[in-house]
Amino acid sequence: MKNSTIELLSKDLNHQGGVFCPSEKADMTLWNSHPKVYLDVGHTGQAKCPYCGTLYQLKEGEHFHGH
Repeated sequence: MKNSTIELLSKDLNHQGGVFCPSEKADMTLWNSHPKVYLDVGHTGQAKCPYCGTLYQLKEGEHFHGH
């Protein structure tokens, strides 16, 4: 799997500001992927998966406002 960057909108994050990897947004299929891991993107604007190296980041101009 190659490292890639996935740009997210604030609406793509869950109510805590996170996403899970593997993700459909990263075009990953579950049968050939790593264990599911939670990544906190909302508080820092980005997070990198420790398994596959995919970087999830908020698109420029997007801001997360927790609920």
